[in-house]
Amino acid sequence: MEILRRTDLTDIPWKNGGGVTREIATATLGARTVWRISRADVARDGAFSDFSGMVRVLTVVSGGSVDLEHDSGVLTASLWQPLRFDGALRVFARLKDGPLTDLNLMFDPALCTGEVFVHAGPSQAAPVPSRSGMTAFHGLAGTPHIGGVSLPPGDTAFAGDSGATPALKDGDAMLEIRIGYLGQSDAIKLAIAAR
Repeated sequence: MEILRRTDLTDIPWKNGGGVTREIATATLGARTVWRISRADVARDGAFSDFSGMVRVLTVVSGGSVDLEHDSGVLTASLWQPLRFDGALRVFARLKDGPLTDLNLMFDPALCTGEVFVHAGPSQAAPVPSRSGMTAFHGLAGTPHIGGVSLPPGDTAFAGDSGATPALKDGDAMLEIRIGYLGQSDAIKLAIAAR
């Protein structure tokens, strides 16, 4: 199991000046992105980047909610409520309650599946082992533990096949991110940030 601390992430300002992204991990197959996990600070309203060919799961991890306006209506992303949508959707983000931070999982549905779940304490979160893929946990609140290591807000644990079961006390919360490969898993290369 590997732990990536929030303090080790690198800030990458957006070209439009509307926020900052911090890459957590990516997986590639040759030059093709299989999936990507990142955190973003959203400081103001603005258009989302085009991620055609990818599915996006956005979870607001701190701050208020945001309306994602598109040609057919509005999607609302609220605190700790994963929202799944097509990465090609032309979206304009309108902050409802000021700046926020979100966690993004983006994945290529031709190469893998992706799901994000919220766990809140007190509980023992029993992860579903993947025969071919990856499971990660991202701290939201309190100090949940996994494999005897604390996971405060913003830190990420890559569980691999360790079988570690997260333990959450009252007030603890975390995201579970599951990736399942649809084939060619031996050729997929994982890169964890700040390594």
